[in-house]
Amino acid sequence: MKLEGKAKMLRIHFGEEDKWHNKPLYEAIVMKCRELDIAGATVFRGIEGYGASTLIHKRHLLRSSDYPIMVSVIDTEEKIRALIPALDEMVDEGLIAMSNVEVIRYMHQEGAGSRG
Repeated sequence: MKLEGKAKMLRIHFGEEDKWHNKPLYEAIVMKCRELDIAGATVFRGIEGYGASTLIHKRHLLRSSDYPIMVSVIDTEEKIRALIPALDEMVDEGLIAMSNVEVIRYMHQEGAGSRG
């Protein structure tokens, strides 16, 4: 599939410890994106941040940390809007932001898989 021109970008912000059906929320979101045949999704782990709770999320030496996570998703408006109802169910606490983007180039090669 080739996607050029106007598109939508969705950014989903939440904590690393957030879960959906006993698996990491970020993993569940990526799998949902793949199920909906969305062009791409990338998970970013932040160093430090805070949200509505104003609780700072960052690395602690003596205990596990709830690092900030952002999942970035880009595709057509139609496909992004099809994802939103699933996110409404999956994301209990977080921020979802949508913006217009201009896609320069995306190329998918037949039979290409993840490189190891």
